[in-house]
Amino acid sequence: MTETVTLTPGSVTLADWRRVYDGAVATLENACRPQVEAAARTIDLIVAKGDPVYGINTGFGKLAGVRIGQADLAALQRNIVLSHAAGVGEPLPAPVVRLVMALKLASLAQGASGVRWSTITHLATCLEAGLIPVIPGQGSVGASGDLAPLAHMTATLMGIGEFIVDGARVPAADALARIDLAPLALGPKEGLALLNGTQVSTALALAGLFEAERVFQAAIVTGALATDAAKGSDGPFDERIQKLRRHRGQIEVAAALRTLMQGSAIRASHLINDARVQDPYCLRCQPQVMGAVLDLLRQAGETLGTEANGVSDNPLVFSDTNEVISGGNFHAEPVAFAADMIAMALCEIGSLAERRIAMLVDPALSGLPAFLTPKPGLHSGFMIPQVTAAALVSENKQRAYPASVDSIPTSANQEDHVSMATHGARRLLPMATNTVHVIGIEFLVAVQGCDFHAPMPSSERLERARALLRGAVPHLNEDRYMAPDIAQASAFVRSGALAAAVGGDVLPVVAGDAR
Repeated sequence: MTETVTLTPGSVTLADWRRVYDGAVATLENACRPQVEAAARTIDLIVAKGDPVYGINTGFGKLAGVRIGQADLAALQRNIVLSHAAGVGEPLPAPVVRLVMALKLASLAQGASGVRWSTITHLATCLEAGLIPVIPGQGSVGASGDLAPLAHMTATLMGIGEFIVDGARVPAADALARIDLAPLALGPKEGLALLNGTQVSTALALAGLFEAERVFQAAIVTGALATDAAKGSDGPFDERIQKLRRHRGQIEVAAALRTLMQGSAIRASHLINDARVQDPYCLRCQPQVMGAVLDLLRQAGETLGTEANGVSDNPLVFSDTNEVISGGNFHAEPVAFAADMIAMALCEIGSLAERRIAMLVDPALSGLPAFLTPKPGLHSGFMIPQVTAAALVSENKQRAYPASVDSIPTSANQEDHVSMATHGARRLLPMATNTVHVIGIEFLVAVQGCDFHAPMPSSERLERARALLRGAVPHLNEDRYMAPDIAQASAFVRSGALAAAVGGDVLPVVAGDAR
């Protein structure tokens, strides 16, 4: 059975947003209907009175001073959707679009946007039926809302554009007809309410956060495995060291590493008479680096959780006083900052792991056979997987430059400062994929390194991780076609199977997440 998540507008948890991203059906709690209908009545009063109010009977952006007659109000809302559906590029992934729709649904249902209940149920019906709008990924600067991508979403509700239905692109009108839903006819302000808001940038940033959590948890496991493979010390993970620094993430990462390595015979074998005094930073400073990553991801999650539960369109309706007030909640600066933080976190997870990979394949540093092959020279072993990891890390470094420090004026300088949140968040999924492959390569390398210490086992938990890999990828005795091994190890990282193998409780970023 498909899981169902009930959205309570304004108080949806990050864990529930993640379930929607992972495929759960999102439904709306109906208790919000009275507030929605009250806001719609406020719009009706304003239309009847005839006073100029932005977004209801005026033009948009720089054209806000143009008054629109009552006979043209329906055309005004339709026109804004058609004119703003100007996106380009590859469509957003279906899981992200599901999030976009659910986020928009929860925002509109708070009764501050002035849309009718029937418009909300139209969107909800499409979401529950699995109709996924085709939304080009490029065209938003992350201020005045994610106008272009949200216009593409809204157009499909009107029977224009395309939906993805069961994996196939279908004309929007045909897809609506399949579920006996008439194309949406927009009322006053509804086009602007559907187009305005940060739901696309927020959905992309949330997707990046969720994927970053998976790869972070896997990297804690592979970091522990790499420490054992290098016969590194667990002394730097001592609880007393971390408490003196006081950072929560550092304390928790060190505790996780100690737990993962507890009972390792490999570690016990060199507790005494080890000539080395200190390990390289890539081993010794894992609590400090990965702890900072954990703190950063949690901070980004807090920002995105707040944003996901907010109302970010413009203008906003206050039905208790029958007022409509223009503001700037559409400016996605909080999302831009959060996306930049996640990008930095992903970059550092991969960067530290690549240094551990490089250390393990270097016999001068690891004490293991060169490139972890029994016959170096005849065989190249893990020489080129390290190069691949280096290439991916360098690509992530280039992508990690902050998007939020950029701005470019739009709409004839009416919108003169923008956040760039949308493309700042859109880079996160490719960055996460790069990092998944880096950690997958480290998984292969660290397990191969531990193999050379046989018959000494690692800890019980780390042995479960080794068994997971060795159940699908054999020890590398001789060179073989390497790409399938990397793909398999990366799949264990991406799916969460690696973290699950060691107990499944490795430092969650998203509070209350049952994964």
